[in-house]
Amino acid sequence: MRKFFRVLLMALVLMTVALISALTAMRLAIHGREVAIPKLVGMSPSEAERAGAASGLQVVIERQFYSPDIPEGKIMTQMPPPGTNVRRGWSIRVAQSLGPLRVAIPDVTGGSERIAELNIRRRGFSLGSVAHVSLPDLSLDQVISQSPPANASGVSAPKISLLVSDGPQPAIYVMPNLIGQPLGSATLALQDAGIKVGKASVLPLASPALLPGEPQTATVAPSAASEPGAASMIVTQTPAPGQKIEAGSAVSFEVR
Repeated sequence: MRKFFRVLLMALVLMTVALISALTAMRLAIHGREVAIPKLVGMSPSEAERAGAASGLQVVIERQFYSPDIPEGKIMTQMPPPGTNVRRGWSIRVAQSLGPLRVAIPDVTGGSERIAELNIRRRGFSLGSVAHVSLPDLSLDQVISQSPPANASGVSAPKISLLVSDGPQPAIYVMPNLIGQPLGSATLALQDAGIKVGKASVLPLASPALLPGEPQTATVAPSAASEPGAASMIVTQTPAPGQKIEAGSAVSFEVR
């Protein structure tokens, strides 16, 4: 009986050793067929194929793109990336550069910003920055200049930036102090400067001071038909003195 157990134990040990040896041999065989992906970016297709074949790999050109940085005909991207361990026979997918996209820049000056943007996008470009400036001799929303300039060649799919006119800048005035002046003369001075006169309202008259024991009376208000005259004196003004106001704006008064 003891001999039987000894034989059985020996058989188990031999089976364990055999299993470990088989697993080790299988692992060595699998990893022995693994190779590292070489770097193919910057190579020509023929150079990439030779580099891949040296490692037992295949190179497949899947796509082509325009690139301002990678010369025409060179490999610009690859998948898997360099250094990745794969089995022999694996395929490396690459994209080939078509070089820079060389086009002529359209002339979009003279029209509106919206028309310029539509023209830019229709040509396959993208709109860059848009700056605005006020100029007295140009109409509102007119494209003054562009960058790159029209008909520039050798440009790789650029963004086109625009300079757009905001039209003439309205005249700016500092509001004078008209309090205490007659409404008529103030109105003429403002109209000569291109400033409109808005509403002029008459302030109600205050009640006279009461003596002790006299009954309280209501404030004397102007009748509905009362209108401020040229000789009415300005009591308050809006905007206030010293504020900036554009030509064409309106100024309102309260008078007595």
